[in-house]
Amino acid sequence: MKKDLRSHWSLRKMVTRNGMLYPILGFASCVAFLYMSFGDLKLSASFTKGPRFSFVERNGTQFFLNGKPLYVNGWNSYWLMAHSVDESSRPKVSAMLQAGAKMGLTVCRTWAFNDGGYNALQISPGQFDERVFKALDYVIAEARQQGIRLLLSLVNNLQPYGGKTQYVNWAWQEGVGLSSSNDSFFFDPSIRKYFKNYVLTVLTRKNTITGIQYRNDPTIFAWELINEPRCMTDPSGDTLQDWLEEMSAFIKSIDKNHLLTIGLEGFYGPSSPKKATVNPEQWASALGADFMRNSNITNVDFASVHIYPDQWFHGLGFEEKRNYVSKWMHSHIEDCDKELKKPVMFTEYGLSDQNKDFQLSQREQLYRTIQDIIYKSAKKKGSGAGALVWQFFVEGMQEYSDDFGMVPWQSPPIYKLTIEHSCKLARIQGLIQENGNLKQLCSKRK
Repeated sequence: MKKDLRSHWSLRKMVTRNGMLYPILGFASCVAFLYMSFGDLKLSASFTKGPRFSFVERNGTQFFLNGKPLYVNGWNSYWLMAHSVDESSRPKVSAMLQAGAKMGLTVCRTWAFNDGGYNALQISPGQFDERVFKALDYVIAEARQQGIRLLLSLVNNLQPYGGKTQYVNWAWQEGVGLSSSNDSFFFDPSIRKYFKNYVLTVLTRKNTITGIQYRNDPTIFAWELINEPRCMTDPSGDTLQDWLEEMSAFIKSIDKNHLLTIGLEGFYGPSSPKKATVNPEQWASALGADFMRNSNITNVDFASVHIYPDQWFHGLGFEEKRNYVSKWMHSHIEDCDKELKKPVMFTEYGLSDQNKDFQLSQREQLYRTIQDIIYKSAKKKGSGAGALVWQFFVEGMQEYSDDFGMVPWQSPPIYKLTIEHSCKLARIQGLIQENGNLKQLCSKRK
């Protein structure tokens, strides 16, 4: 429900030749080849010196890491791969990951897709741009260096960065599409094959920097099937459910190391009519998504929910929206505690600065409410496993922003609140004494 923006920047390369200097250039080429080869080895070696990572696991309603419960304070920076294609803009990716680590954040959610269009990872079905794949390699390697894990989303329900619309267009252009409806992404056999091929290629990709296949890399916290799936042409939910069951089983057949979530907004559907009153309005139960039914799929390891009260309600005041968020979160945590028996992550939350009555203090109040609910659930060893703010970026990236985006240190109350929450969760997990960064960060915040 939030805005998603594309970037526009170009890559220029200059190549020169001189036919009269072949012998000299031949020798120079050998030297350059050796330099580049050893340079790559040096780069790879520097990345392998990062923190030792283990895979995050799930046991019942909790995440575990090295035998200890794990609770997540994290953020969204969807633009990491797009901004890593051009080497001149890569420092901003590194700066964002470093900044996240300095705030005690542990997980960043970002796009592992760009289908068609400018700087596409998947140019057409089964055709990939190696430059862009190397950009994703860089994101994963740099995240490992900074001690950050990644929640990687595999496709967009929305149009930015291609999404299911692009898959449908590809099938239509090749003359194999059953329908021009966007929702044919979920039921068209040809499109299912396109997506499965994409998933297989990404999961078995060998990182050119670390040498580790993605499916074997614990830097990846989890895979997310699709960002905010909806299938409005089938409000019964059967079409989306069938797709989720097939694709989750397919991913697990390739990668048994990583956790898997869906990417749901959290709306209740026909399978839980009594919960319909928790939805923001009646429209939310007719989108073809069904939180309880979808999240109960065996191969789905944890539930995902989004929080956008000002996008869902336009006639409520701030306090009413904040009260609704509390009800929304408690309902989903209770579902996961008692029925689903799985962790729940609130993988996007935000408050728009375009609201007529917007004040920065409202953001602080809403985010504190969200984080307090996570903390209280964590203290009780409940299913409220974490939350990821939408979205953070660094200076000089206004083209990637939207009405939720922030440079965190330019909003001191949010910056302070974020660090406080990181420290509170770290204390529950007993991580402060064994983590030098957290020890220094949290020593004055007891």
